[in-house]
Amino acid sequence: MTRFVVDAAAVLRLAAEEAQIPAEHELLAPTLLRSQALSAMHEAVHAGELPSGVARARLDRVTRMPLRLLGDAVLRRRAWELADRLGWASTYDAEYVALTQLQADAFITLDAELARRVAGVVTTASLDDLR
Repeated sequence: MTRFVVDAAAVLRLAAEEAQIPAEHELLAPTLLRSQALSAMHEAVHAGELPSGVARARLDRVTRMPLRLLGDAVLRRRAWELADRLGWASTYDAEYVALTQLQADAFITLDAELARRVAGVVTTASLDDLR
């Protein structure tokens, strides 16, 4: 089994594509993914990029996705340490990286800049690796 940490953008793309996750893969994310996905969908509706019904349907698919959400003290501590080490003011991205270090094989993000910044810290993968 391959364990992937996925960020909110990746999960929302999977939801938009109504992708089926093969049984040989496990998806993980920090608990903050819920709020990030909710906010991203609300922002898209507010900007006129998506109808509300479409955004809500995607959020429903995220809820039904086989996704294990984690947010314990060990993860938060590691995220803090990583943010310090990488010179990041925010710990949001660091939570994904920390979770990858602690429990996964690779990190999937649609943010090319973030993937570049974590090269050498964690292994990254693409959505194609889930298919």
